[in-house]
Amino acid sequence: MNSRLPALLFLPLLALSGCYTVPETGRKSLVLVSPAEEAQLGAQSFAELRSKERISNDPVHVERVRRVGGRIATAVGDDLPSARWEFAVFESPDVNAFALPGGKVGVYTGLLRLAESDDELATVIGHEIAHVTARHGAERMSEAAVLGAVGAAGTAYAGNRFGSDKAQAFAAAYGAGATLFRVLPHSRSNESEADYIGMRYAARAGYDPRAAITFWQKMARQKQQAGGGATPVFLSTHPSDTQRIADLQQQVPEVMPLYEEASRRMQRSVIGAEGEAPAIGGPPVIGRDPVIGTDPRRD
Repeated sequence: MNSRLPALLFLPLLALSGCYTVPETGRKSLVLVSPAEEAQLGAQSFAELRSKERISNDPVHVERVRRVGGRIATAVGDDLPSARWEFAVFESPDVNAFALPGGKVGVYTGLLRLAESDDELATVIGHEIAHVTARHGAERMSEAAVLGAVGAAGTAYAGNRFGSDKAQAFAAAYGAGATLFRVLPHSRSNESEADYIGMRYAARAGYDPRAAITFWQKMARQKQQAGGGATPVFLSTHPSDTQRIADLQQQVPEVMPLYEEASRRMQRSVIGAEGEAPAIGGPPVIGRDPVIGTDPRRD
């Protein structure tokens, strides 16, 4: 028992040493993974996905993601320092998108078909990038490490004090309780936080944040049409669609001034260029492929 106490006493110090402030919200979170480690993992995962998944060469899809993603990347700015932005379009009916540490973003063609407007696409890409700037992945890894250490210490204590049967019972109860009352609620709050931050990024990039509401309304209808029972919210990693839409509706008035200011700025840019289109595209893709959508397997 005594051999486990130092580990438990060390956890508060560990938490203080790994405190991270989430951009846009100011929330403090426990992150024990360095940004360099995150970026390395992100680059490795992205390279693996590009080598395995079918990459779309549709010029319309590729240009759309480059244009919208580039503007979001510019709006993110210093929230993701040292990002090496790279965008890829994957040929798949999945309604999905993702962002990885280091500025690696993937969008599936199924999502491009559902997100009919660039405004809707921008809120989705903004949401995925928000997970990265908020370091939600590193936060979950850190949380798992801490919960694992506490669980191991508690199991050892129960075993020493009450025997192996009690230790197994404690381990099972602790694992279920940690998942139900900490891991899943924390995951749902991360999703809500990414929704809010993503709307802010989209708005600052000049995209209407109200499109987040229309997109999730379409997602909800699609799920209903697909049928099947819904997972109870308390067992889900994501908020319910109803709650998500309600939260977005409540947050839109706060975010709209960012969109209005971006719209005015873009309009001034148009006037200043004497009718020419403003240079609002984002930074170029950095990597081996000069154009996103090029299949690296052909290199």
